[in-house]
Amino acid sequence: MKKDVLITISGVQSDELKDSDKVEIVTSGSYYKKNNMHYLLYDEIEEGQDRITKNIAKFDTEGFHIIKSGSINANMSFEQNKRSISNYITPYGSFLVGVDASKIDITENDESIKVDIEYSLDLNYEHLADCQLHMDIQQRDGMENFSLN
Repeated sequence: MKKDVLITISGVQSDELKDSDKVEIVTSGSYYKKNNMHYLLYDEIEEGQDRITKNIAKFDTEGFHIIKSGSINANMSFEQNKRSISNYITPYGSFLVGVDASKIDITENDESIKVDIEYSLDLNYEHLADCQLHMDIQQRDGMENFSLN
């Protein structure tokens, strides 16, 4: 059964010079849990554009996987101490993106789920940044009997 949720995604990328870029988006989405796997569906709208990217996030205590389709196309996996490489296709070109997650922490209660990921990011096999991703998934107000179990 799908549940309406409010999703806050914030991220920080720090390069070797310790310069940091921070990003935050807030969007609504749908959540469900099946066979101990969490599923999250939401759309991202590119700032200043009409382009939409649909996202499907699938996660459990072992890893976090996201499939992007639309303006951006990618299939990325974050698994602790495991490197993954994927094609990241944008309107501006295609890139090889590598991620090496050093920490994945998922905390859940009856009303929310918090996902924290720390990872190294490289672009076309060159280290780009050390990153932190925080996702806060909250039940929408006015919902009754919301359960993540």
